[in-house]
Amino acid sequence: MRRLFGTDGVRGVANVFPMTGEIAMQLGRGVAHVLKGRNRRNKIVVGKDTRLSGYMLEHAIASGICSMGVDVLLVGPIPTPGIAFLTASMRADAGIMISASHNPFQDNGIKVFSRDGFKLPDSVELQIEDHIFSNEIDSLRPTATEVGKAFRIDDALGRYIVYLKNGFPMDLTLEGIKMVIDCAHGATYKVAPAVFEELGAEIVLMGASPNGHNINDGCGSQHPDALIDRVKKEKADLGVAFDGDGDRAVMVDENGELVDGDHVLSILARDMVNKETLRHQTVVGTLMSNLGLEIALKRMGVRLVRSEVGDRYVVEEMRRRNYSLGGEQSGHIVYLDHSTTGDGILTALLVLAVMMREEKSLAALDDAMESYPQVLVNVAVTEKPDLMTIPDIKETYDEIERRLKDRGRILLRYSGTSSKARVMIEGDDLALIETLAQEMAGVVRKQLG
Repeated sequence: MRRLFGTDGVRGVANVFPMTGEIAMQLGRGVAHVLKGRNRRNKIVVGKDTRLSGYMLEHAIASGICSMGVDVLLVGPIPTPGIAFLTASMRADAGIMISASHNPFQDNGIKVFSRDGFKLPDSVELQIEDHIFSNEIDSLRPTATEVGKAFRIDDALGRYIVYLKNGFPMDLTLEGIKMVIDCAHGATYKVAPAVFEELGAEIVLMGASPNGHNINDGCGSQHPDALIDRVKKEKADLGVAFDGDGDRAVMVDENGELVDGDHVLSILARDMVNKETLRHQTVVGTLMSNLGLEIALKRMGVRLVRSEVGDRYVVEEMRRRNYSLGGEQSGHIVYLDHSTTGDGILTALLVLAVMMREEKSLAALDDAMESYPQVLVNVAVTEKPDLMTIPDIKETYDEIERRLKDRGRILLRYSGTSSKARVMIEGDDLALIETLAQEMAGVVRKQLG
């Protein structure tokens, strides 16, 4: 049973279990012990977003790593995909990102990457947990010259910026493009403006003044309304909003219409089909991917494969079958020909490349997919038993499936990062699915709330 790791690393309120300095230090020790190589001086890259608690956790993790005889490379605030890139590029044994992604500032989290830049599979996360809670590594304490050292890498952002620009075609520029960027007062606040400006775009910057507690506060990918208004006001060609750690992005077209991750997948899939670069004519989505995406892809001759919710599971499915494109409705887009994880800035660059190559606006590109209405209701729960083993929940779920027939679908699952059950219903009748979603949520709340 998992005690620390969830769907996307360890996450919780900072300075409350499991996001305490003590656990962070133990995680640093566990990661160093499990992932370090042999017969050489080992090193682990550590980065963070802009949360106040990042200072506390950064030093605790570094202390744990050094206590195992492994060196630490501190890079400071940087997007999560930047840590994935640096880990592989610098031949480090692992990478650790301190971030709670789109959560509010009082939360924090820890994500771990293996030496190849991919997130850890469940089995390795459980191995790290076992070492921590069994106290097996308490006696492993190198001394004298064998204790690890910490170094600060000053050019980390520059390396990552070059890597991102290499994901944009060399024969194109962004000259003539005016775009609004919302950095959510998070980890992209330095990198994103540099990338788009160096490629020639005129940018209007929002959410780029982090103070430790304004990350994701009414801004970023979770709150795109301000971006929509600004795109209209500035008469910009498009807008891009990142989340706090920069691994996801949502876009806004020139008309102020939101372009979420499903629509981005549709745009990129069509382009890759035309270029014959979409491997196996398949895109990987999740159980939450809109039915409209599946229909749009089918018209292109492309199959949609659904994984469990979470970009880590999308990537695992992609690697298992050698697929090249996948992602989530939330804006995690994974392009395995260039990246090992979701990258919001790279996603925007890929879409911009299609716009520039085809000389079309974002709205004109986003014409292949029509979203089906989706209703999502979150229900706070006190425990997480198997939902289908609870008779009232199972009976209501089956009845809703019968009522939807072939006009929609229902998905009932737990959040992997919080104490919530999520009810999602999708269909062609908004009034009906809203009613059904509230009915299902009411039953879950009565049984588990």
